[in-house]
Amino acid sequence: MKVVTMGVHVLDVLVRPVEAIPEGQGATLVDDIRMTAAGTAAGTALTLAKLGARVRTAGAIGTDPTGDLLVRLLDKAGIDTGLLVRRIDTSTSASVLPIRPNGDRPSLHLLGANITYGLDDVPWDAVAEATHLHLGGPELIGADVAARILAHAKEHGVVTSVDLLAPGELGTFDQIEPLLPYVDYLLPNDDQVLGFSGEGDLVTGAKKLVAAGAGLVAVTRGGDGALLVTAGGTEAVPAFEIDVVDTTGCGDAFSAGFLRGISLDRTPREAAVLGSAAAALVAQGLGSDHGDFDLAEADEFSMTAKVRT
Repeated sequence: MKVVTMGVHVLDVLVRPVEAIPEGQGATLVDDIRMTAAGTAAGTALTLAKLGARVRTAGAIGTDPTGDLLVRLLDKAGIDTGLLVRRIDTSTSASVLPIRPNGDRPSLHLLGANITYGLDDVPWDAVAEATHLHLGGPELIGADVAARILAHAKEHGVVTSVDLLAPGELGTFDQIEPLLPYVDYLLPNDDQVLGFSGEGDLVTGAKKLVAAGAGLVAVTRGGDGALLVTAGGTEAVPAFEIDVVDTTGCGDAFSAGFLRGISLDRTPREAAVLGSAAAALVAQGLGSDHGDFDLAEADEFSMTAKVRT
């Protein structure tokens, strides 16, 4: 599997546990503060690399110290960062995430350079030479730009996948409709399916996305597992029973596991099981990069861990 992960790159600053922000000049002690690479491109790249894929990542970051650290973290994970473009006049995207005791993660987010990525930045040859292109956060670069990139990939026989970034309440169908005919695997969460489709029912919304061109929609639903939707029907895949520490990066980990499974010629259900296992392993620690596991260990977890009922 030779994959290009393209789109959103973020440096996350995670603080845990945070029950409330101190008032005024108050202070409180916490157990852990970490900085990790994250985002729908970078976060997915981290888990893909763990699972044995050859990963190159593409997107826009700043020339600031935040960007320098982000590059070092990705390099350390074995990801080729040579396709990243550095902006002189724009900051690297970053988030501060106060993680609640139950694993929830409100966010303070800086969009930064992610929204500046355009057609002139795309490594067209690298995309054509890949086996897989994963585009994270197409709504930030615009549907027409995203459609051009995905169409180029399809013209060269590259398997394409897309994950969304915006919450459902900010989504509209026209933000993604032009790119759907070029998407083999769409990997949103349940809130995004409802928001971007404009439907009130999850299955109806996912089928609308399939009818517009997406080959398969794999919807993540947190502790309720995943839902696979194609023109031929739907199939539910349960999540695993774990003690959740932090849900940051779980969607990206699911995407990575699902796509790695597809690259190994597994069925969509088998791929979703691997995706759920990767997400469960990441959720047991702090940050998108949590867990020192490989493909064999993720498969072993999926065969031995208890599923939620």
